[in-house]
Formats: sequence, structure tokens, C-alpha cells
Amino acid sequence: MTKTPRKSSKPLLHESDAPVRGRPRRRRDPAQPNLLLDPMPDRIEPCLALLKARPPKGDDWVYEIKWDGYRLSVHIEPTGIRILTRGGHDWTHRFPAIKQAAMWLPVGTAILDGEAVVLDEQGRSDFGLLQQSLGGRGGKAMSSDAIFMAFDLLYFDGHDLRNSELDMRRHLLEDLVPAEGQGDIRLSEEVEADGDTLLRIAYEHGLEGIIAKRRGAPYRPGRLGDWVKVKCVQSDSFFIVGYELSVAARGRIGALLIAARKGNELVYVGSVGTGFKESEAWKLRGMMDRIKRKTPPIAYAGRRKDLVWLQPTLIAEIEYRAWTSDGKLRHASYKGLRDRQDNAEVYEIE
Repeated sequence: MTKTPRKSSKPLLHESDAPVRGRPRRRRDPAQPNLLLDPMPDRIEPCLALLKARPPKGDDWVYEIKWDGYRLSVHIEPTGIRILTRGGHDWTHRFPAIKQAAMWLPVGTAILDGEAVVLDEQGRSDFGLLQQSLGGRGGKAMSSDAIFMAFDLLYFDGHDLRNSELDMRRHLLEDLVPAEGQGDIRLSEEVEADGDTLLRIAYEHGLEGIIAKRRGAPYRPGRLGDWVKVKCVQSDSFFIVGYELSVAARGRIGALLIAARKGNELVYVGSVGTGFKESEAWKLRGMMDRIKRKTPPIAYAGRRKDLVWLQPTLIAEIEYRAWTSDGKLRHASYKGLRDRQDNAEVYEIE
């Protein structure tokens, strides 16, 4: 026998068909604290990797591939997207694909730390290709080829994460930017390997090097040792202080003369005669011819002839294998010009 449904003591509709009203809202107790959100920083000074000869060991360290590009922070704000260089310059307009990808991330507010790179056919970051895509040093071109490799999350939906451990920040970042993604914002994945093994693999694949990060460290600006970089091939920035004329060479540049800082002076550290592409060489030659000077900006006792001296304003990224006993670069190769807006740091001799 079917039972008659019991009449509810709290009917959904009133007999009079009057609209149903919820329970009156109680006034907030003034003694109850507000749940405050962290203000979003306008800019965050980046954490920088300290150069070491060998990777650190121990369970407290995690490892990533080192990317060769421009350090950027992507700010996702209620008013839109901002993409800032390491020096704080707004380059949003120069990376439209990264900006569009940031708009699609499932988050209201965030600050991502990472590197803008252009990948070659083997999937390796190539600084020269990135420079070309941006129109070279001082160029104003927009890069449609650059992608953003995200490796840290500094602010997330109203919460400042800089005092959180790296493991916590990475956990949130991996939820926001999935691994193995193929979009214009990708995750720089942590690699399960010990430092020596990863460095050997990076060397075999022609990569620039590896980064080691202390998993329990907060995010602190500057080179404090929480992040360590180990390079397969050395690469640093130097001033171009002159060039040797050559009728046979591309752009008629036989070799660049380069210098490092030593206190308040510039010190000659060698010449670079390889790494130039035809179009780059002629463009570089045009830039150098606008900053000629009659006297050398360095002490020079070399034997090269037909030298043209320059004001030390152009900064070149130079790849090299080692230093000679007399303080010169060994097997040096030109990679491209760095921009001061990228906060390029000229190598300093201690």
C-alpha cells in the first residue's frame, strides 16, 4: 500500500503565491575581521641565478633546463595584461601572442616569471632567432615566434606568493600552466635527475645549461644563491669597442674587439670573428659606423691593422669556451646584441 506523502513543514510555495523570501541577512559583527587580499605588486625585482662551475647536490635542490632568451614577467590584472622586461620596461606590445595566451589562462590575477624564447628546429632556445624576431637591438618589431616559458608564480588570485616555498609556488603554477602544453605560454618543467646527469644530457643536446633551485626557498630578488646556473658553454655580455675592417668578410667586419668592466675602466678581452650572418653583419656595421671615435676607449697593444674604434655603447652577447691565462676569451663566437631595456649586464672582471 502506497503511503500518502507527508506534507512538508517548510513548503516551497506559499498558499498565496507570494514570492518566497530568504531568511533576513544578519548584520556583520564589527568584531569579526575582514579577510584581506594582498595588494598586487606593480613590479617585482627578479630572483637571479648565481653562476657556479658544478651543480649543487642534495634532495633540497630541483633542476630545470636553462633558457636562452629575454627574462620577462607576465602580469594578469583586472585592467588587462602587462609584460615587463627584467629592467621594468613595458614590452606588452612586442609579444602579442604571449599577451593573448595570458588572457586565456584560468585565473583572475597573477604574476608569472619566465623567459621569452624562440625555439629552433630541434626545440632548443636560440637567442639569435629571438633577436631577429624582434628586429634586432633597438628594433621595435613584434615577435610572433616568441613563446613564454613560465618557471615561477609570484602572485595568484589575490595572494602574494613570494614568501611561500618554491614547492608551493610550483604546485600552483603546474595547475595553471599544464605540462607538455604547446601554446604560447608553456611550463618550464622540472627534470627528475641529479645535477651532474642533467648537465651531461644538456651538453650532449647542445643546450645552454641547467638551473638548480632550492625547493624550500622563498622568492628573493638578486643573486643570493637560492637559484644556481651551470652553463655547458659560457655566454656573457661585453662592450664592442672597435672592429677590424676586412674586404672579404660579411659586413666587411673582420673581427669585433670586445671589452669587459674592471672597476671604473674597460679592459680588452679579445676579438670575435665568427657567428655573423649576412644580414646581421651589415646591420651591425651600420650601427657601429654611427658611433666611431678617433681614439681607443681601452688600452690596446695588439697587432691588428685597419682598426675602427667605437664609443662603448653596443653590448654583444658572446659565447666562448674558456679564458686564456692572459685574460682573453678562447673560441669566442658572436650571438647577437643585447638591449639595455633587457637590463643587459656587461661582464665584470673581479
